[in-house]
Amino acid sequence: MERNESSRERIIRTAITLFAARGFRGTSIRDIAHAMDMSISNIYHYFGNKEGLLVAILEHASEHLVRTLNEVRSLDLEPTERFRRLVETHLRLSGENNEQGKIFSLDEEHLSPEGERINRRIQRAILDIYREELQELQQEGFARERSIAVLTFNVLGVINWQLRWYRPEGSLSFQQVVDEIVSFVLYGVLGGPRDAG
Repeated sequence: MERNESSRERIIRTAITLFAARGFRGTSIRDIAHAMDMSISNIYHYFGNKEGLLVAILEHASEHLVRTLNEVRSLDLEPTERFRRLVETHLRLSGENNEQGKIFSLDEEHLSPEGERINRRIQRAILDIYREELQELQQEGFARERSIAVLTFNVLGVINWQLRWYRPEGSLSFQQVVDEIVSFVLYGVLGGPRDAG
C-alpha cells in the first residue's frame, strides 16, 4: 500500500511539472510515463485517464490549502491581524505551489463534469473561508463595502491573479510581492489604512 501511494504521488509530481511546462494539451500520458521510466498502464491504473490525473492534482493541491487556511481562521487573533495572516498564508502557499496553480488557472476547461463538481466544491470552501472572515471584519466596522460577496470575489481575484503574472526573476522578492499585495488588499488603491472611526 505504501509503495502504491508513493508511486501515485510521484506520478502527480511529475505530471504537475510537465503540465505546467507544456500545458495540459501539450502533455500526453506517454510523456509522463517516459519521464518516470514507467509503463503507461501504471498511470491508467491509478488515474483512469489524463483528465483523472488532472482532477487528482487539483485535489492534491487544494486539500493542503483549505486545511491550512482553516487553521489560520481558528487562530485567536484580532480580526484584522487574522485576515492579514490569511492573505499572507494563501499567497505564500500559492507561491510554493505555483506550478499547480498555473495548471488550474489555464487548464480547468479540460475538466469533466465530475472534475468540475470537485473543482466547484473546493472553490466554494475557499470562498466560504474568505466570506466568513470578511463578514466578521464588516461587523467590526473595518469592511464597509455593501456586498460581502463582491468584496470576497475581489480579494480572491487579487490573490489568484498573481499566479499568472509573478516571475521569480522580477525586481521584487517574493516576500516583497506578498507585502505589496497584502497592503493592497487591506488598504485599497489609496495605499493607506482606513480611518476606523
